[in-house]
Amino acid sequence: MSLFKKIFSSEKKEHLDKGLEKTKSSFFNKLSKAVAGKSKVDDEVLDNLEEVLVTSDVGVETTLKIIERIEERVSRDKYLGTDELNLILREEIAALLSETNAGEASEFTVPEDKKPYVIMVVGVNGVGKTTTIGKLASQFKKQGLKVVLGAADTFRAAAIDQLQVWADRVDVPIVKQSMGSDPASVAFDTLKSAVSNKADVVIIDTAGRLHNKVNLMNELTKVKRVMQKVVGDAPHEVLLILDGSTGQNAFEQAKQFTAATEVTALAVTKLDGTAKGGVVIGISDQFKIPVKYIGVGEGIDDLQVFNKYEFVDSFFK
Repeated sequence: MSLFKKIFSSEKKEHLDKGLEKTKSSFFNKLSKAVAGKSKVDDEVLDNLEEVLVTSDVGVETTLKIIERIEERVSRDKYLGTDELNLILREEIAALLSETNAGEASEFTVPEDKKPYVIMVVGVNGVGKTTTIGKLASQFKKQGLKVVLGAADTFRAAAIDQLQVWADRVDVPIVKQSMGSDPASVAFDTLKSAVSNKADVVIIDTAGRLHNKVNLMNELTKVKRVMQKVVGDAPHEVLLILDGSTGQNAFEQAKQFTAATEVTALAVTKLDGTAKGGVVIGISDQFKIPVKYIGVGEGIDDLQVFNKYEFVDSFFK
C-alpha cells in the first residue's frame, strides 16, 4: 500500500517506534495466538481478533467497525489467508483514522491568520496536562513563534508552580495570579498581555476537576466568554489531554469533557509506558475529534504531532 512507502523523519520515527513498543508486542502476542494453526480468516479467527482488539483498548464500538470491514473483505475476496491479516488490519485502521484525522501535519504550527492563536487546555489532574503545555510551548518556540502561558488552574498551588517551572525551562512568559483567583480573570490578563506583546500563541491551562460536570461546564464557558472580550473568536482550539496508559478510563474522561465543553483536538500522553496504545484508535473514531499530539516519552522532544500513517506504520512494523 503506497501510503506506507513514505520516508518518515528518522529520529521522530525511532522515538515513535520505541514509544509504541509495549503496545505492539502485547498486540502481536495476542494476534499470533488468535490465528495459531489457522491458514484462513474464518469466523473463529474473526471472533478471536475481536477479543484481541477489545483487550488492546481499541474499544467495543470501534472493534466492531474494524471486524465488519474485514468481514466485507472476506466475503468479497472469498479467501483471505491469515498471513494477510496484518496488512488488512493496517489498511483498515489507517482508513478508520483517516475519517477523523485529515491531512498529515508533521510540524508544530498554528494558522497564520489567527494572532494570537489561543489554545485552551483541558483535562483531569495527573494526565500530563502541565507537562504537555510545557512541551508544546517548547516546540512552538523552536518554530520561531512567540508563546505566552496562562496559569488559569488556580485551584491547586502545585499547578501554578509546575507551569512556572516549565515557563522558566522553556524561557517563555507566564501570566499567573495567586491560588484561588478567578480563572477567567487569569485568562483575561493572559490575552491582554499576549496582544500587547504581539505574541503568536497563547496556551491557557484550566482546572482539571471532574467531580461536578455542571461546575466545570460553567467555569469553562465563563473562561471562554471573558477571553472573547480581548480576542473575539478565542479560544481557537480546545485541546483535551488524555492519559493513554489509563485505557478505557481515557474514554470516560473524553466523554465527560466533550459533554462539558466543545473539544476540538486531543493529545494522548504516556503511550510509551503502556500496552494500551490502541486507545488512540478508539478515541479518535468514537469522538470524531482529531488526535493532534501524542506523548511517547519523558523528553521535551517526545511530544509529537500525530500522523496517522506514521502511527499505524509503527504499530504494525
